[in-house]
Amino acid sequence: STAQHSTAQHRRIPYDSPVHPGAKEKQFYENAQALAEDVRHYGNWMREQAFRRIGHLYPKIQLPQEYGGGEATVIAWIWARTVPSPDPAFNDAPVPLVSSFLISSAAGKEVRIEPIVDKKARSIRYAIHKGGSAEEIKRAREGTKTGRGIFRCLLSDGVITTQYIRDKGKSGEMGQTLIAIVADGNPGRIYVAPDEEHEKVALSAQPGYVPDEALTGKMRVSVPLYGIETYGDLFTNRQLTTLNTFSDLVLETRDKILQDAFAAGLPTDETPLRASGSGAKAYAEAVSVYLALMVGRLADYNSAFCGWHSPGQKMRSTFARQALPMVWDYSEVNIFNASSGGFNSLFDRLIKGFETLGHTAEDAQVQQADARSVAYAKNTIISTDPPYYDNICYADISDFFYVWLRPLTKDIYPEETASLATPKEDELVASSYIQGGRAEAETYFLDGMKAVMHNIAAHISSEFPAAIYYAFKQKEIAEEGITSTGWVTFLQAIVDSGFSVIRTWPIRTEMPGRALAINANALASSIVLVCRKREPTADIITRPEFLAKLKEELPAALAELQAANIAPADMPQSAIGPGIGIFSRYQAVIEADDKHMSVKDALQRINDEIDAHLAEIEGDFDPQTRFALTWFTQYEMREGEFGNAETLATARGISVASVRQAGIIESRGGKVRILRRDELPEEWLPPADFSVWHGLQQLIRAHERFQVTENTARVFERLRPKSSQIKDLAYRLYDICEKRACAKEAFACNALIADWKELTEFTYTEDRQTILDIARKN
Repeated sequence: STAQHSTAQHRRIPYDSPVHPGAKEKQFYENAQALAEDVRHYGNWMREQAFRRIGHLYPKIQLPQEYGGGEATVIAWIWARTVPSPDPAFNDAPVPLVSSFLISSAAGKEVRIEPIVDKKARSIRYAIHKGGSAEEIKRAREGTKTGRGIFRCLLSDGVITTQYIRDKGKSGEMGQTLIAIVADGNPGRIYVAPDEEHEKVALSAQPGYVPDEALTGKMRVSVPLYGIETYGDLFTNRQLTTLNTFSDLVLETRDKILQDAFAAGLPTDETPLRASGSGAKAYAEAVSVYLALMVGRLADYNSAFCGWHSPGQKMRSTFARQALPMVWDYSEVNIFNASSGGFNSLFDRLIKGFETLGHTAEDAQVQQADARSVAYAKNTIISTDPPYYDNICYADISDFFYVWLRPLTKDIYPEETASLATPKEDELVASSYIQGGRAEAETYFLDGMKAVMHNIAAHISSEFPAAIYYAFKQKEIAEEGITSTGWVTFLQAIVDSGFSVIRTWPIRTEMPGRALAINANALASSIVLVCRKREPTADIITRPEFLAKLKEELPAALAELQAANIAPADMPQSAIGPGIGIFSRYQAVIEADDKHMSVKDALQRINDEIDAHLAEIEGDFDPQTRFALTWFTQYEMREGEFGNAETLATARGISVASVRQAGIIESRGGKVRILRRDELPEEWLPPADFSVWHGLQQLIRAHERFQVTENTARVFERLRPKSSQIKDLAYRLYDICEKRACAKEAFACNALIADWKELTEFTYTEDRQTILDIARKN
């Protein structure tokens, strides 16, 4: 009745309980739980409706008899891009461009695709094999790729050049072929050979809306070279059809939410969300915005630039890193699968992102403004994560999502969606294509960051420090030494604005399993620079005084970072904080010519001290380990002359024989080389005087094979008496490998230290009988 409806209106506080029919009766909902429940309900309704409309595009797969037959849900279809064979004898038959045929690289669980070539029929089919010899797995890992953008033709064994691929891409002759299907084995993954009917179904999709906006900026770095010019070109027809379907359902769902909100008693107030409305209309718009954001999440995992993560056997998103590189063999997710990259998994993560947040709107405000000129309130406390020079051009990448979000939100936020693409000119990043060149981009970033820091310094509370996050890896080799333009410009802006760095806090902020971290020494931490305004009475010192302060204070700071298990890849960046803290506490550091020392020069001196500290660690190692470090620095794992080894060993007061007995080297035929980890004994009980080098290699091997598990913990426990030295050696070896571009060894050391804390906390007690059995065997 009208009376009841009126009572409900007055009794109900907006958003204090869900509006959807059949909502569970609860005494009260905390934080944003009611909103989250509605988003979940209507999102699940969208999924059900989408399955009814396009579920036929995602068929189940018939399993082979070795898996017991029957049907299984597909997790992903793995495709390879193709070009016509460059050999005229094969009459333009399509050949695959594959980075790797190894689709599960987990130790002991390897699965590989075998291309079976029929040259007479000018065709290629694909089989799936578990395991294989070391040579077969190596060949699978290499795919058909022989170099950067260069491939081998499986039909002719000829070279497919980069230019040939680009020409075929631009002429529309680049295609795709299905090379494997990943199914849900419950538990585990099942890998199945491609199915012709599945390929036909995928190619039968006919999308309606296809985004035709041209790729710009960072999105144009590589893919347009292959004829991929628009955002629509980034998706397969099946993916476009899926995104269109969910987009249509967002708009349909908004009307459904509105009617349910009226029925639940929300005010009939027509004030929209953008005007801080609190009635049924605003609520329907708010829930539909969350659902629109879900379409963006689907796009990230539903493009033709998603990879398959073979170590973890799961989907990678389009933006596993903040760029759009060319992907040759890509994975197309089954959006209706229950795990990797599917709707349910992504949707749950979206909701968890906000359901515990409060909704006391009267106590908080969100404002978008230019940080260079915004007027801060009195005694503002600053905590900021600024752009990292040219690492990420956020606006360029935003367009990938904006082309899907704009049609769904333009009625709700007409001003914010008025432009066809996101605005880019005012973004404070060093973007050469916008600013007109590299030098102009650097000047723009430095001047802009100075303006930001000056503005902060002018308004910040003197009672509280500013916390500034930064995560930019030093990796620019110049004549002056190892520096980073991003760090230099950023730190110069902080110092010039009158800030002093009083403390640095390394904080682990990145997922260790993210694509960028796989087989790469990617940063895992952000560095929080804790800053206060420098006192006007701060001293001025000379260059020698500054260097003396570095030698006095930096080693203790580095030791503290190592004790905190900062990964070696993070160490140079982490150590900048204590070093630049010394530099920034003074008004100026005066050079011999009376000029002020620059931040760039200060960073070089800091790096010199880091190198000296790590080199000094070597003095604490046993002679055999010091021999191995020097030998590795000269030869890595290659052979060297016995005479050179003898000279090196004698200088350390030992013999080549003692290094061999320590299990470090092989010496025969007048040649010496360091043993690879796979040549070390499987079961090894270290003697009391074991070499730190051998200990580290045994621990790395266990970690590479088993990660942080009981198997690795068993090895760690045996090495515990020298664990501190082993960790020091990992830092030192990483430093050497980085300088020699020995990526594999550097990655192994970095990964081990990243998991060091977990290893030390892993409780493992070895059975005495096991130890006796190993000792007898040895």
